[in-house]
Amino acid sequence: MRQTWRWFGPADKVTLWDIRQAGAEGIVTALYHIPPGQAWSRAEIRKRIDEVETHDDGTPSGLTLDVIESIPVSEAIKTAGPDREAHVAAWIESLRNCAAEGIKVICYNFMPVLDWTRTDLKHRRPNGALALRYDLPDFAAFDIHVLARAGAARDYAPEVVAEAASRAAGWDAAAREKLAGNILAGLPGSVERWTLDSFRARLATYDGITADALRANMEWFLRRVVPVAEELGLRLCCHPDDPPWALFGLPRIMSTEADYRWLVDVVPSPANGITFCTGSLGARGDNDLAGMVQRLGPHIHFLHLRNVRREGDTVPCSFFEDDHLGGSTDMIAVIRAVVVEQNRRRAEGRADWQIPMRPDHGQEILTDAERVGAPGYPAVGRLKGLAELRGAMLALQAVA
Repeated sequence: MRQTWRWFGPADKVTLWDIRQAGAEGIVTALYHIPPGQAWSRAEIRKRIDEVETHDDGTPSGLTLDVIESIPVSEAIKTAGPDREAHVAAWIESLRNCAAEGIKVICYNFMPVLDWTRTDLKHRRPNGALALRYDLPDFAAFDIHVLARAGAARDYAPEVVAEAASRAAGWDAAAREKLAGNILAGLPGSVERWTLDSFRARLATYDGITADALRANMEWFLRRVVPVAEELGLRLCCHPDDPPWALFGLPRIMSTEADYRWLVDVVPSPANGITFCTGSLGARGDNDLAGMVQRLGPHIHFLHLRNVRREGDTVPCSFFEDDHLGGSTDMIAVIRAVVVEQNRRRAEGRADWQIPMRPDHGQEILTDAERVGAPGYPAVGRLKGLAELRGAMLALQAVA
């Protein structure tokens, strides 16, 4: 596996110096300032490549831009809105410009409205580390009692509804505002920020859009972009839903092995593949992650290696971001399966036999709190995760 690191550009509190010292070889980034639906120009892509390859003192960084994460898929595409033709044309133009600048791997997702969603961005663990957490009753309480979405209570088990009511009754205005901020914070680097009213308005654009309808819209998108990506020698890879179940009544369609089997079968192509995120998929106890690597391995173009600790056996359930080799997923079994897949590709003569991976998320430890960086992306916490993953990877490669 090629060891990469997510970087949010020159304003990122984690510098390229930090990343090199952590042992990463490549960078995963995007043009976060360009809104969804607009094309990325070659000049803007080249500028970001130059920023990756050069330290702030002008010396070479020794790093390369290995993966774009992500070219955002607009809501107009996801909802089949009136602007979708223009937006998919802009997406294709971005693909062509990325390819012209030598980029090979493009990650994206098809999650409606929100990307990864947590209720607590600083959940304290017994050792003092701070972790991202999704608390199901807190989320339900927000949905039912703060957002006040019509019919929200029907989407949760009775015991979750009861606990949500109890919690909401004890919140003051500050507690409600903090929870709303955590859930609607938006992605690190994103230009979008939500208020309750603007979020309600965006949810309304999905009225009547079922999982089947969203899947049809995704197929429409894939049939237009995958042939272009194949022509350009690009590898597209779709990130799973995070968490991998419906939120706020919105359908989510990239949550299970069956979902990914549909993805790779609906438009068969070496350009149509998977971002295999062990944290997102691992939040469901019914996902067999090592088995998924074995069965879907030829289609995996990018790896996010992180671990969550599920706090129940139901789907959905509460969970928090655990150590990379801790949590509910057998990370060693996953890495072993990836090593086998890479060896198979190399024997087959595939140019892309080495799969880029990054240590996704991480707990805030040691000096991370002093940086006040992007939630979920601490320097030391990810360094620790990368070191653990590197050790496991090298050990398993030695005995493969």
